Amino acid sequence: MSKKQNKKAALGKGIGALLSSMGNDPINNPTEPINIPPEKIEQDATGSVVEIPLEKVEVNPHQPRKNFDAGALTELSESIAIHGIIQPITVRRMGDGTYQLISGERRLRASKLAKLDTIPAYIREADDKAMQEMALIENLQREDLSPMEVATTYKLLIDKYNLTQEELGTRVNKSRVSITQILSLLSLPPSIIEALNTQMISRGHAIILAREEDSALQLMLLNRVVNEKLSVRALEQAVANMKNGPATSSKATPTNSLGSEYKDVQENLKDFFGAKVQLKRKSNGKGQIVIPFSSDRDLNRLLDLLEN
Repeated sequence: MSKKQNKKAALGKGIGALLSSMGNDPINNPTEPINIPPEKIEQDATGSVVEIPLEKVEVNPHQPRKNFDAGALTELSESIAIHGIIQPITVRRMGDGTYQLISGERRLRASKLAKLDTIPAYIREADDKAMQEMALIENLQREDLSPMEVATTYKLLIDKYNLTQEELGTRVNKSRVSITQILSLLSLPPSIIEALNTQMISRGHAIILAREEDSALQLMLLNRVVNEKLSVRALEQAVANMKNGPATSSKATPTNSLGSEYKDVQENLKDFFGAKVQLKRKSNGKGQIVIPFSSDRDLNRLLDLLEN
């Protein structure tokens, strides 16, 4: 195989190709490991793909992914039993003759289920810091990663390695705006996070909701998305309509003039109705409770709450 063909074959290999390119020597043919006697692996194998005993590979303690679907692992193990390992795992050498996994835990687990004795592995040098960073970045390559898992991993990378959002974007090949949007999900209230995790709403919905600082408004908008099955664009329009609506009369009593006990009542009403309720009270004790609604369907929702 020519060098040009080798380079082409490496394209599209995702994190495997990325990690291999970081070693001293490229992986020439990852599907054909070098047969080095076990006693010589320690001295000769760095930067190469070799067969190593499964019993000598320990998992990465810094692996951010903790849950592995049992059914998917079984399917992968059956495929491995028939076709073998197509893409090697990546490991680093430890001082006691064992290896620590850098990437490929699914393949490692599935190989053990398939009762293999050895596994092809690319051996590279990495200290603890580099290893954890690679594990976190590899975790981000998964297609089934939830938005909240992505946001949590971004935050961990930023905090642990003192990165700016722009620097993180460069490392994970994302724009700074994309990084900011995903990180904003961490500020959402639990009910919206739950709706996102259970796929009641999409990442796009959640990002729009995260732009709003008022938690009662966020919950009201969440209810509209779920009950009216609003698309992301429809939610954006609904938010724009609310912000561009008629201004509150200048004669109305400002919310911040309420005493603390009345503010508590107002907050309880907001939570109960899932709407931006306003409690207005004059010095003589008279006042109003204003409950806005955005559609006939939203009005019916409020009426149901009042009747129960």
